[in-house]
Amino acid sequence: MRREFQWILLTAITGALLHAQSNSAVMHDNPHVRVLTTTLGPHQSASQQEHARDRVWIFLGSGQMRRTAPDGRAETVEFKDGEVRWTPASGPYVNENISDRPMQVIEIEIKGAPQPPVELTELDPLKVDPMHYKLVLENDHVRVVRVNFGPLENGVVHQHVRNYLVTYMTPQAKGDRGEVRPHLDEGTTTHTENNPLDRAVERIAVELK
Repeated sequence: MRREFQWILLTAITGALLHAQSNSAVMHDNPHVRVLTTTLGPHQSASQQEHARDRVWIFLGSGQMRRTAPDGRAETVEFKDGEVRWTPASGPYVNENISDRPMQVIEIEIKGAPQPPVELTELDPLKVDPMHYKLVLENDHVRVVRVNFGPLENGVVHQHVRNYLVTYMTPQAKGDRGEVRPHLDEGTTTHTENNPLDRAVERIAVELK
């Protein structure tokens, strides 16, 4: 009986350790992108990773992490809630959350080569509604826009001509914080956006070039 109890205890501990290491989950995977969410508890390390693709990082929460290469070289990365970063493809490394609170990051891996340039229309959201749409970063691969709406605010008619993904940075009428919604292969879309809630909302739109 004692041996059986020890076996059950060992199995439970092993399962807990395996669960602790399973800190990345694939949210979307298609020909355009692979989207992962990675969560690390305070002072928790992830298993070694190697990113063969460029990616966009969107941080949910503030803190610090340490990235360590196999040769022992390490760098400390400080980040803020809602911060967006472009991360080129890299060799293997290990991430460790060196903060006293959990951290979560949305990782959008870019697949394939950049597409032929697409001409933006006069209804580009940055042109027609700069109050709600602000440029965060732009390069040859992506354009990232931060979208903020106050309580019960309405936007104006605008167009999307590229594939894009939207990450909810706050709870929205249509989804929870951290949810990622892809809008791919839809062609040119024309619409308006609004916030029906009595509190402000924020989201990040990542356009694929």
